[in-house]
Amino acid sequence: MIKELMRDAFDVNASDIHLTVGLPPMFRVNGVLRQVGEEPLRREDTYNMAMELMDDRRRTQFLDNGEADFSYEIENVCRFRVNVFKQSNCVAAALRLISNNIPSFEDLRLPDVISDLAMLPRGLVLVTGPTGSGKSTTLAAVINKINKHRKDHVITLEDPIEYK
Repeated sequence: MIKELMRDAFDVNASDIHLTVGLPPMFRVNGVLRQVGEEPLRREDTYNMAMELMDDRRRTQFLDNGEADFSYEIENVCRFRVNVFKQSNCVAAALRLISNNIPSFEDLRLPDVISDLAMLPRGLVLVTGPTGSGKSTTLAAVINKINKHRKDHVITLEDPIEYK
């Protein structure tokens, strides 16, 4: 059921999937939450969907901490960043669709100062903002620009990995 929902989300260009007990699955499309079907999810539905996405390591992490963050790929279709968490003693999940294509600076309409920062030989740049504001996408574009124009090694620390 979860993989079908993920494919459907990709097909309708949804940015997110929300799974909450007592509500039907929800897709966020163009910033608006939309119900998928009429049937509310039961405790066992969200639990089973979450467990289907997790390997043994992530399952253990979830059972120990009440939360797990990871990426999940439907081969040759799309990737998602997944957050599984406990909500009111039930399992809930939020899945964010991750594009396989890294957008360019032009696509993102980033200011020239960001391009200038990407070309600095050393330093530290912090990119902050709320969920969905474009931090990971901006950094992917910056790293892509560095890789195209310089012969440096770039190391990123991220969990889950969003762009490959």
